[in-house]
Amino acid sequence: MIIGLTGNIASGKSTVSNMLKESYQIPIIDADIIARQVVEPGETSYDQIVETFGRDILLDDQTINRKKLGQLIFHDSSLREKLNNIVHPAVRRRMEEEKQAHLSRGGEKVIVLDIPLLFENNLTHLVDRTIVVFTEEKQQLKRLMNRNHLTEAEAKERMNAQMDPVKKKRLADAVIDNSGSLEQTEQQLEKLMQKWRIFN
Repeated sequence: MIIGLTGNIASGKSTVSNMLKESYQIPIIDADIIARQVVEPGETSYDQIVETFGRDILLDDQTINRKKLGQLIFHDSSLREKLNNIVHPAVRRRMEEEKQAHLSRGGEKVIVLDIPLLFENNLTHLVDRTIVVFTEEKQQLKRLMNRNHLTEAEAKERMNAQMDPVKKKRLADAVIDNSGSLEQTEQQLEKLMQKWRIFN
């Protein structure tokens, strides 16, 4: 079974991802990690980004200044689309390669694809079932402000730039509510694993 794991910013998706990895030994293929790998010097996507956005977006060590690039595209949808058209296909190819590598080794009952924009980019065809990690809005805002050192206005702007979490919940096969304690999140995950007969 291929499971798609998703959730909005500061929802606790990484927490659930770690639980799946640590408690259930499920391989996690993380789109965010791969997105960082495919833009490293020497990668095709890196060359395309430098060609598109210029060398001003590079740090002294010639790696991409992610903060500067993020500021460029955040308020410009055409630039954001250009970047997405470079990075997203490369990420999908690498994820597919990793998935095939796990499958060819055999013995894996479940593989999780951790994809923040699973629904936004219409990637549900890559998976058999979907899990959305959800957190109450007030808690999400507080976590995001603390984690990223943002003002309330900045944090709200980032949250509002994403798909409505309530809509995401409706689209999902299962929802893990991460508003409570870690133990409560673990209990929900355990019930889901039993329900889907992943682990007895």
